[in-house]
Amino acid sequence: MKKKIALLQMDVTVGDVDRNYYHVEELVETAVKESPDILVLPETWNTGFYPTDHLPQEADKNGERTQTLLSQLAKKHAVNIVGGSVATLRDNKVYNTSYIVNREGTVISQYDKIHSFTPAKEEKFFQGGEQTHRFYLDEIPCSSVTCYDIRFPEIIRTTTLQGVDLFFVPAQWPTMRQRHWEILNTARAIENQMFLCAVNACGYIGKIKCAGNSLLLDPWGDELLHLGDSEEVAIGTIDLSVTDDIRRKINVFRDRKPNIYHLD
Repeated sequence: MKKKIALLQMDVTVGDVDRNYYHVEELVETAVKESPDILVLPETWNTGFYPTDHLPQEADKNGERTQTLLSQLAKKHAVNIVGGSVATLRDNKVYNTSYIVNREGTVISQYDKIHSFTPAKEEKFFQGGEQTHRFYLDEIPCSSVTCYDIRFPEIIRTTTLQGVDLFFVPAQWPTMRQRHWEILNTARAIENQMFLCAVNACGYIGKIKCAGNSLLLDPWGDELLHLGDSEEVAIGTIDLSVTDDIRRKINVFRDRKPNIYHLD
């Protein structure tokens, strides 16, 4: 089974919520010209990743605006959308939330970023999530985490043990740690023998430059796409028929010894 995936490496404008929603629509309209099966957005594209006291005013209340827009676009173009993440306001708390929308425009899953990036004091402004998620796009078992979550292999393995062939990582990851971004995503793809699509933002958050360098990786960790550091929409094709063969050749899931792993 082959699928075309569109990586929407967006230049997010911090604090200009209306502009960002409008620009997402522009990028989607550009991407669908190539008839992709799945569109993927970066992290906190509605507000930018800039934890401040203003977030409750800028965040999307109950995710309503985001879900409406993504649902309309998905249904209009009959395309699946992995909605990156947005700052949402629920019960007077701000969450870093991902919405997954299928071709019919139905929100089929959502995920709140679990691990707060404490060097940026994210935990003071965002409520952390408490659950992983797993979903199907065109019958493909999928999952996702958000940005800093990728540094915690336990959370990815927790989901992939249930069966995952395609994994998504939306982010706003800085240039100063670009090498970490590339290595961590590649390692997660290799160790879990899955396709991995990591879509990063570009542009600036204050003086900090987002790295871009979005990636589409196969289960060997080989790059199918590696974008630059500027705004870009790129399309890559994955061939899911190779996954079973790779897992037969090096069967890490069979060879695990969970009885001797102690992670607490």
